[in-house]
Amino acid sequence: MFLSVFEMFKIGIGPSSSHTMGPMLAANRFLQRLNLTGNLSSAKRVETTLHGSLAFTGRGHGTARAVILGLLGETPEALDPEVIQEMTDNVAVNKVLNLDGRYRIPFREERDIVFDFGVALPGHSNGMIIRGFDASGDVILEQTYYSIGGGFVVLAEELAARDDDKPLADVPYSFRTAAEMLGMGEQSEKSIAAMKFANEVAVKSKDIVVRDLDRIWSAMESCISRGLRKDGELPGGLKVKRRARKIRDSLVAEEQGSRNARLEHTVMDWLSLYALAVNEENAAGGRVVTAPTNGAAGIIPAVIKYYQDFCPGASKSGIHDFLLTASAIGGLIKYNASISGAEVGCQGEVGAASAMAAAGLAAVLGGTNAQIENAAEIALEHHLGMTCDPVGGLVQVPCIERNAMGAVKAVNAASLALRGDGSHIVPLDTAIETMRQTGMDMLSKYKETSEGGLAVNLTAC
Repeated sequence: MFLSVFEMFKIGIGPSSSHTMGPMLAANRFLQRLNLTGNLSSAKRVETTLHGSLAFTGRGHGTARAVILGLLGETPEALDPEVIQEMTDNVAVNKVLNLDGRYRIPFREERDIVFDFGVALPGHSNGMIIRGFDASGDVILEQTYYSIGGGFVVLAEELAARDDDKPLADVPYSFRTAAEMLGMGEQSEKSIAAMKFANEVAVKSKDIVVRDLDRIWSAMESCISRGLRKDGELPGGLKVKRRARKIRDSLVAEEQGSRNARLEHTVMDWLSLYALAVNEENAAGGRVVTAPTNGAAGIIPAVIKYYQDFCPGASKSGIHDFLLTASAIGGLIKYNASISGAEVGCQGEVGAASAMAAAGLAAVLGGTNAQIENAAEIALEHHLGMTCDPVGGLVQVPCIERNAMGAVKAVNAASLALRGDGSHIVPLDTAIETMRQTGMDMLSKYKETSEGGLAVNLTAC
């Protein structure tokens, strides 16, 4: 198995990697297919049907808007969040969409984007069908896409063709399990980060890998900075107020004041603050990095910022090792379970992110491979069973605070693992499999449908 660090960490926009970035990419892929088959100029209408979780929480996640942007030819990484409103308003007012930015077709959102609240499609709970019609009303292309979490999108046939027994990728350290990862590390005498780096430079140059690692961290740090500067109310109707700037101002005032009695746990306030800043930006539709998803995007940046600001000896190369180690753990979770809240609940998003961050922090603080694996297992184990129950279908309540809690748990897990020798009762592979089984047993109303949990009980209070 080889999942690049740059597949795990993708620059995009909020509020959801599965419900915003994924549908946008699916619509863009549909355009590419129309173009390859020579049918792009023949398309006179495009209809998108959203199924499962995409239907139930699509309105709160801006899924329809994402589809429109994808059909306009936009991609999450290249799109400027500041122009989104103007672009979608133009489509709504003129009832015309420039397909791929080139071909004008009539478009009415209420007709051409259908929210189907019936039975979900068989492959995944985040399913969508896109159809293109010619001037006679005949279908010229129909494709089914699944947005499987973290901005990953697959066609129905691609999902069906997954083969766990296929040959491993042609990289030096291609591991499917944590046990294989630890075995390869012991045999090669390399750290997890070193093995992951060797895999990356097997497919692209060292300079490009280093450049892109810097680019990912720069995007994460910029997101923190934007979140700390902004205030006001988040969109969506819940009237959730941004808190990061106010908390930052309060912490700075305390440090600059005359009070000598600084509480030791104040460092945790900074850690939580960084996570809140990122996820408030995500909720506002700003530029974020999937880590491994948008809903959990604040945890890894927060823990890296904690490492940078509060850990002696922090360095740029340490941040590289953090990202490489975290992506190795995230790849194991994605490959052997899921990082999709719509598939396994929030344990697959916040739980995975916390495990990745714990592993990354343990690595840069000098942990052995066994201690790193232990840190990831501790963090994941103590998120097992976490539901995904966004109030109003928005990535705000409880999602923003969950990132702060996940970041704190990650630091705690790394600290516990580093106090030990790496030996522990529950292997990471077992925790991942348990998370997968728990997700399969979880009722659908607790998996990003906003039909259970806080999503319904809060409004009843």
